[in-house]
Amino acid sequence: MSSGLKAFLQTSAHRVEQTLNAVLADQSTAADLFAAMQYAALGPGKRLRPALVYAAARAVGGEGAVNQSHEAAAALECVHAYSLVHDDLPAMDDDNLRRGRPTCHIQFDEATAILAGDALQCQAFELLSGSPLPAELKVRVIAELARASGARGMVAGQAIDLAAVDHTLALEQLKEMHRLKTGALIVASARIGAMIGGANDIQLNAITRYAETVGLAFQVQDDILDVTADTEVLGKTQGADVARNKPTYVSLLGLDGAQAKARELHEEASQALLEISSNTESVNTRILQQLADYIVKRDH
Repeated sequence: MSSGLKAFLQTSAHRVEQTLNAVLADQSTAADLFAAMQYAALGPGKRLRPALVYAAARAVGGEGAVNQSHEAAAALECVHAYSLVHDDLPAMDDDNLRRGRPTCHIQFDEATAILAGDALQCQAFELLSGSPLPAELKVRVIAELARASGARGMVAGQAIDLAAVDHTLALEQLKEMHRLKTGALIVASARIGAMIGGANDIQLNAITRYAETVGLAFQVQDDILDVTADTEVLGKTQGADVARNKPTYVSLLGLDGAQAKARELHEEASQALLEISSNTESVNTRILQQLADYIVKRDH
């Protein structure tokens, strides 16, 4: 990871954690609930989705747009955190380890974990509705996150994932599942940042294509790491997908094929960014490119 990207990710994480600490500090009514929300949203993590919000906003609108993006970045992290809490539940993937720590339902209890996930989802939209964005843009951003999070996005992908256990999926079916489960929220992160930055249609379409390929590359790399990295490095149980007989890019393409697919997606993301740069001189996509590089080359 370059020093510039490392500094950007650290700054992004600090900004979003400041916002989340502020909104999750009130424990006057349900202390255990707020403690579980804090545990899920503020524990160790890459903060990739908030970083994409900030990077896309900065690429199109500069630092002024970044300063308008704090609530949106925190909202994306809330939705992501809630999805992990629910995904780990016994009725879903039944995981005991997340981000190197006990999962939320193990640290607290199953009912509290469910409620914490519910509350984090609501918190995301409370953050967006209270943001300083102009009213019309605020509505667009709220609609973007709602579509990406629900039955036409992430939740649909989770439903397909659960139904796929012990079944064989064709490559296109696997791609569609991950486009929804993982990719939808990653695409929304980049699109929301670009919207806040004032992206025109050409810029928004190119950033969307970039994020679609990055989102799929993220999942392909996850599948690779599930068989190549150990539990301590991953922060979650190594080989969990194989143990549950879940279809993955490695199971369909083999390890070499999955690695080649990740490289192909990385190239597609880079080409989308070149299109933005060639159409608008003022746009700086350097951090977005470095994020794509990191996603494909990460080891955890």
